[in-house]
Amino acid sequence: MKVAVVKERRAHERRVAASPDTVKRMVGMGLEVVAECGAGDGACFSDSAFAAAGAKITADAAMALGDADIVLKVQRPLIDGEAGISELKYLKPGSVLIGLLQPSQNLADVAAYARAGIAAFAMELLPRITRAQAMDVLSSQANLAGYKAALDAAAEFGRAFPMMMTAAGTIKAARVLVMGAGVAGLQAIATARRLGAIVSATDVRAAAKEQVESLGATFITIDEATAHTAETAEGYAREMGEDYQRRQRERITEALKRTDIVICTALIPGHKAPVLLTDAMVAELAPGSVIVDLAVEASGNVEGSRPDEIVTTPHGVKIIGHVNMPSRIAVDASQLYARNLLAFLTLLVDENKSLKIDSSDEIIKATLLTEDGVIVNPALVPPTMADAATPSS
Repeated sequence: MKVAVVKERRAHERRVAASPDTVKRMVGMGLEVVAECGAGDGACFSDSAFAAAGAKITADAAMALGDADIVLKVQRPLIDGEAGISELKYLKPGSVLIGLLQPSQNLADVAAYARAGIAAFAMELLPRITRAQAMDVLSSQANLAGYKAALDAAAEFGRAFPMMMTAAGTIKAARVLVMGAGVAGLQAIATARRLGAIVSATDVRAAAKEQVESLGATFITIDEATAHTAETAEGYAREMGEDYQRRQRERITEALKRTDIVICTALIPGHKAPVLLTDAMVAELAPGSVIVDLAVEASGNVEGSRPDEIVTTPHGVKIIGHVNMPSRIAVDASQLYARNLLAFLTLLVDENKSLKIDSSDEIIKATLLTEDGVIVNPALVPPTMADAATPSS
């Protein structure tokens, strides 16, 4: 079977869906790997490195995708001439597309995958089960996003992070508040601590308190009783009611008066990001303070944040709205993402090196969007339609 890897063409994307290491391992699995010329340039993977690992290098996307059985992507493919090219039209019926396809935000694209007759898999829909941990792209990418958020905050902050005792006097340690203690938040906490900051954090989930404190940070509790019901079965935070949000704003507003840097990481899958910091709350920060909004692409956790901009408020507070934070650390992000996809491929390639889509597997069922010309994912169609659309085994 032929596996294709192409250059990512969407804005702000430097990652690639394979690395020389995973190419070598795919070739070892008996797969033929074809990479578009320049596919790994953004992640510092040269064509020669891919070729040395066993990939065939093609001149353009059309040649790489033309007769591919499996297509590995980071972002969803371009359709109907976006950015001057339609990648989807090159995929043959019956082929498999794997990537971060954002299906709930791009239902028209999902319908296009069905019309094209391909089997499309959205990696962000992986169930949070032990067997899927090696494939968990959201965790691998969020981990690096949290790390980079702390570094970006330090770069924009006009002071040092650690306490320093010098002959000229003592420099106070920076105080960092992390809002949202998921994978990204926990890594932001750990990184800020390593840089020498005094760190506190908050999260709606009760389980986050122990994790935050294990990293040496202080946990800010809003409502301990409510926190025990604030986590979904998948481990994500629930959207909280207006009363909780009001009390959270009051508690955080007090904390902001003693804070230099805020890193906001709160995301709710399939929904707009909750607003954690209003304009009035931001105004409580001292001039020169910095906020990083990791949710800026999902409407943002911070009023006034703007995608791909660093906004300075009238009060002198910087709000960083970098988009696609993992792509800002593209080498490691690509390495981890490629390993996630390699682990996923083991579910699709049988011992005879043939394609096998087992819809009874809970990982396959959760991530499969389209097959045999129809939308089959239960999260995208009503249950009765999903049952009728699921191909019989």
